[in-house]
Amino acid sequence: MKHEEANKEIGSKGTEAQKSRGGRGKSKRSNPQPPIPSPQSPAPNPQPPVPNLDNWLEIGKIVSPQGLSGELKVYPVSDFPERFEVPGKRWLLCSGDTEPQPIELLTGRYISNKNLYVIKLAGVETCDRAEALRGCKLMVPVSDRPQLGKGEYHVLDLIGVEVFMQASGELVGTVVDIIAAGNDLLEVKLHPSFTGQMTNDKKQKTVLIPFVEAIAPVVDLKSNRIEITPPPGLLEINNS
Repeated sequence: MKHEEANKEIGSKGTEAQKSRGGRGKSKRSNPQPPIPSPQSPAPNPQPPVPNLDNWLEIGKIVSPQGLSGELKVYPVSDFPERFEVPGKRWLLCSGDTEPQPIELLTGRYISNKNLYVIKLAGVETCDRAEALRGCKLMVPVSDRPQLGKGEYHVLDLIGVEVFMQASGELVGTVVDIIAAGNDLLEVKLHPSFTGQMTNDKKQKTVLIPFVEAIAPVVDLKSNRIEITPPPGLLEINNS
C-alpha cells in the first residue's frame, strides 16, 4: 500500500532544568569566616527556536555529497519519485533554520540498489557546498500532497488511527509510525486492555504490522479505524 511522506518533529519539546536543594545551617566555629563568594554563573545559552512544521512535509534527507560537482545523495521518505526527479521548487530545512528555505531542484535520478536519489540543486556547485548541506531535509508544503489512488494513503492520515481485530472487534492499539520496508509496516502502540499486553509489565509495547491488504483489509480513515487479520504469532510480544 503506497503512502506519502510524513512531517517529522524537529527538535525537543524542552529540557528539564537541574535543581539542587539547599538550606541554612549553624556553624559550630566561634569565629566564622566570611563566605567565599561563588563565581557568577554564566548565562544559559538560548535554545534555538523550533520550527513550526504543521504546514510542511518532509520528503527526504540529504545524507552526503555525490562526487565533486555538488550533487547530493538523498534518502527518500516519500513514495513519489517525482519529488526527486521532476525539476522545480523544493525547500530545505537545515539545523538552526526557523522555517524551510526555497531552492530549485534541477535534476534527479534513482539509485535502486541503495534506495537513494542523487539530485542537483541550483547554486550547489562544489563538494564543499554539498557537504555543508549534509543532514538538511527536503520539504514541500502540505498543500502540495499529490492525489492518491485506491489503496494509497498519506502517512499523516494514518498516524493516530486505532487498530482493531476484525474477528473480535477488540482494540489492539494506535498507529504511532509508518516504517518503510519491502512492505510498509504499521508501528502500533498496544492499548493496555489488549489481551496480548502482559499484565506484569507497566510499559506499553509496540508491535509492527505489515501494511498489506491480506493483514489490514479494512482502512476506514473517516471512522479512524483499521481492522486487521494477523496470522498466529504476529502480535506476540518478546519479553526476553
